Parts: sequence; C-alpha cells; structure tokens
Amino acid sequence: MPLAIFDLDNTLLAGDSDHAWGEFACEIGLVDAEVFSARNDAFYQDYLDGQLDIQAYLRHALVPIAGQSLDQAAEWHRQFMASKIEPMVLPAGLDLIEQHRQGGDTLMIITATNRFITAPIAERLGVPHLLACDVEIRDGLYTGEPRGIPTYAEGKVVALEAWLADSPLNLESSCFYSDSHNDIPLLEAVEHAVAVDPDERLRRHAEDRGWEIISLRP
Repeated sequence: MPLAIFDLDNTLLAGDSDHAWGEFACEIGLVDAEVFSARNDAFYQDYLDGQLDIQAYLRHALVPIAGQSLDQAAEWHRQFMASKIEPMVLPAGLDLIEQHRQGGDTLMIITATNRFITAPIAERLGVPHLLACDVEIRDGLYTGEPRGIPTYAEGKVVALEAWLADSPLNLESSCFYSDSHNDIPLLEAVEHAVAVDPDERLRRHAEDRGWEIISLRP
C-alpha cells in the first residue's frame, strides 16, 4: 500500500497554521501581543530563509499553552480552528487527499508544526497518520517544552524512517507533496516528489530535478 505524504502549511492549507496560532494567541490575550508578534514574524522569516532554530521556535510557539490543562488548551484550539484554520482549508487539497484515499494509499501528514496545533487539523482533513513536532505533557498540563526529534528539514526523514521501522509499509511508490525548500530532504527520499505552489528555491530545485509542480490554490 503506497504512502501518500503531505506537508501541511501552505500545501494543504492556504497559509501557515503555526504563524496563525501565534496571531490567535495575541488576539485573545494569551501573550503580550507586541512582543510575541514581533518574535513570531521573525521566526517565520527565518523559516522562509531556511535558517530556523527549530528548538527555539517550538519553545516560542508553546508559550501560550505552557502550564495549561489539556482541556483549556483544547477549548482555545476549537476557537482557533473556526476562526483561523477553516478559512485556510483548500478544496483542491481535500480533493487530492480523497483521490489518494480512493486509490488505496496510506495517508500521512508530516509537518514541522507542533502536534498540539496540527492533530485536530489532520483529523479535520481526514488524514489518519500524523508526524509532527511532539510536545511535553506532565501531570495533565502542557509544560511548554518540545519533546523528541523535531520533524523539520532532515528531521522529517528521520521521523519517517522511525515510523516505517514499526510498519509493514515502505517508500516504494511513495509520494510527498510540499511547498517548501526546507522539505527537499524528504522530497529526495520518496519515489514521486511533487512541489505544490512552491517557494522560489523549491521551484528551481524541482525544475532541475524534473519533479512535478502543481497548484492547489484557486
């Protein structure tokens, strides 16, 4: 059963869920809006430039839920889904997922955005398998600390290899869809790499490698 793997932000979504969560946290007063927003924007630019310190960013992104119960954080997330994520969902992305589902493929999202943010989004999109940056939970509270190897850049390949080691599946006939040059390591690892509305660096690389380039935007 082939693996159909999807990046999430700016691939299946018309925007970045991680950055949007920061905006949401500012809007409802979970953080000092001026300070947090400035850092959020700076980290996002680092991501676009391929220079992100992923551990530092994860700790920043988790500040709004640090010390909070799972129930309280889940309530904020429901508000976040309605106000920020639903408008980002791309109908063509849903169609692509359904096409692979009908083809009998195993569906997976691999994202550098943390699991707190992305698990409900993967469920909304109907994708059963998710590899994301894990977050620490202790005594029923989010600690604000990341856990394990981040699923960012080469870390996506490491996480997928670990997942495959406990699975009967392999990368034969696999495909991966992504918009970002940060995902080139995983795009190189699968059989069929697809650049989706790619950034300029990924577009150049995809053209050089002869990869398929598609758009899911209206």
